Amino acid sequence: MVWLQPGGESGVSNAGVVIDDDGLTVIDTLMVPEQWQPFAAAVNALGLPVRRVVLTHAHIDHVGGTSAFRNAMVLASSVTSDLLDQEMPISAYKAFMPAFTRGFDELEAIGTRPVSHVIDKPAMVTPRIEVIPAAGHTAGDVMVLVEDADVLFAGDICFFGVTPLAFQGDVVTWAEVLEIAVEMAETIVPGHGPIGGADDVRALQNYLRACVAADGDPSAIGAGPWDSWLERAERDAINVERAKMLATGESPGSIPPSMLRALGF
Repeated sequence: MVWLQPGGESGVSNAGVVIDDDGLTVIDTLMVPEQWQPFAAAVNALGLPVRRVVLTHAHIDHVGGTSAFRNAMVLASSVTSDLLDQEMPISAYKAFMPAFTRGFDELEAIGTRPVSHVIDKPAMVTPRIEVIPAAGHTAGDVMVLVEDADVLFAGDICFFGVTPLAFQGDVVTWAEVLEIAVEMAETIVPGHGPIGGADDVRALQNYLRACVAADGDPSAIGAGPWDSWLERAERDAINVERAKMLATGESPGSIPPSMLRALGF
């Protein structure tokens, strides 16, 4: 089962569920209660126990609903685990996604669950499900391959119809990882946007490479299929700035000033 949220802009992500002999594996958990409560209700309606939650990375729009699945193990990378152990920066979330301010107040009171099982190398977590590390969008991304269904849950390694956000990413590495992801499955569920396939992955890859080639100037990205994507203006500046920072040797932990401004700093 794929749970798609319309649009795919900031705070609006996708999730999924895979059925195995022993029960369910949930892939990502959305962000604020108004999003994850209906998702959890639909999962519960399947009438099977939720055994596992796989988090594709630590961004709040993918991990906010972990508390909805309290009896499941939580699997993610060590980077995601470390970040979830820190205090949530609620004020930054509100500044970046003001439409969800009330939901963030609720989430702050509820909290999220910590990671119980760390996965930093490819692992078969069930006979159907392989979890595959895939740094690029962040240092701690994983993808989830359901090979017998020819489906890849790519998390935010893939954005389809939505401009990606690379403020913590390595844009060059990300484009290289997409070269692998496109061969894994015919059907790809992105972290944001509609279900897609190879053509969508190639468009994203070309956009990321255009951000690198722009050499710090967002206006130099040029025309492409991304001209119709959501959130271009804000994210072009962040992505190009991040690519330039890494190209000139700045620390991978440095956040682009344009992103810091968007977070209210």
